[in-house]
Amino acid sequence: MTASRTPEGDRIAKVLSRAGVASRREAERMIAIGRVSVNGKVIDSPALNVTAADKIEVDGKPVGAPEPPRLWLYHKPVGLVSTDADEKGRETIYDSLPEDMPRVMSIGRLDINSEGLLLLTNDGAVKRRLELPSTGWLRRYRVRVNGRPTDDTLEPLRQGVTVDGERFQPMTVSLDRQQGANAWLTVSLREGRNREIRRALGDVGLVVNRLIRISYGPFRLESLKPGEVEEVRRKIVRDQLGLPDEEPTPPTRATAPKPGGKRPAGVRHTRAPRRPKR
Repeated sequence: MTASRTPEGDRIAKVLSRAGVASRREAERMIAIGRVSVNGKVIDSPALNVTAADKIEVDGKPVGAPEPPRLWLYHKPVGLVSTDADEKGRETIYDSLPEDMPRVMSIGRLDINSEGLLLLTNDGAVKRRLELPSTGWLRRYRVRVNGRPTDDTLEPLRQGVTVDGERFQPMTVSLDRQQGANAWLTVSLREGRNREIRRALGDVGLVVNRLIRISYGPFRLESLKPGEVEEVRRKIVRDQLGLPDEEPTPPTRATAPKPGGKRPAGVRHTRAPRRPKR
């Protein structure tokens, strides 16, 4: 009996995702409704491997070669949702990005009332990898709460709390300063469940009135202003994600670091007009 060979190439949805057309799941939906063709034939199943020799089209338009993984730092302002589209018609982060950016996906989310660092990528595999708790990247937040918390107030968070039947892992929490009726905390965690910090602090009697993500793994918000985007140099992306080297590319302009500042070399600053709301 002859063993069956593994088909050459990659699954079509993966190729579409790497080419920046859509996430893998979205690509599978596009295939199911007949928007994708391979070598002139419309396909209806993602169970197909393709190679560079195949001609792929979406809505009758050729799909280009996959780009290497890219990563951007984005300072999400308050008032934007982190989804592709919002059923309530609210403005999304994608409405505010520079028009010359390729199609990107957010790594994790920040809710509409939260602000700060949001990582964006053009690569679905990078998105999935960095969202996994097993990646182990620490997410750090500056949090303002109403009240006068003490170390005793915060201790349950350091041990891990259960809210509405959902267990939250222990957080690193420090009390930075009291400012009138409010207090500033620094909160660090290695997973990001829906509204986790707000819900956990609410469980110990504290109401969050401002939440800013200041870092995600090795990447930091620093002086990036609300609405601004910076692309991380591809070498930094490859080094941090353990990706193989690619063909040499012309160097991109890097933002000059401030004297004594911590901004890593290899980040390119982008500032462009906001897109009109769709």
